[in-house]
Amino acid sequence: MKLSASDIKDLREKSGAGVIDCKKALEETCGDAEKALQLLKEKSLVKVQKKAQRETRQGLVASYIHTGGRVGAIIEVNCETDFVARTDEFKQLVHNLAMQVTAACPLCVTPEEMSKIPDAEASVCLLSQPFIKDPSKTVQDVINETIAKIGENIKVNRFSRFELNS
Repeated sequence: MKLSASDIKDLREKSGAGVIDCKKALEETCGDAEKALQLLKEKSLVKVQKKAQRETRQGLVASYIHTGGRVGAIIEVNCETDFVARTDEFKQLVHNLAMQVTAACPLCVTPEEMSKIPDAEASVCLLSQPFIKDPSKTVQDVINETIAKIGENIKVNRFSRFELNS
């Protein structure tokens, strides 16, 4: 089967996977871009699970203050190395997560923490919330995609949200 460079490029843009991985996925699925994208997602999930137990001692603390200065958040997101913490992709993720906390008002990071909150529902858990920039994905999906791209474990350690007069 002959694959065009534009097919590989399109899949790479959608998945964030490497060129060779995209080419192999398209070959395995006989050129079906949707099946190839699903295959790459499954493979990245395996990579994410393998990295889940790695220690995260580096990272960033970032803040987001919404226009008007009435609401904002500060968040700590950890990764494995300071090299990754300095990359634009990691910085963008942390900024987006701070924006997520500001906009979506989560009360905890993980579903396991929900037991500490009386009458909590799934929408109060940051990792389970629909991502504000792409509601078809959860926050955890976005973190998993970034883990697959950069090759390091990433964990949201904690956050705090502030709103004027609340």
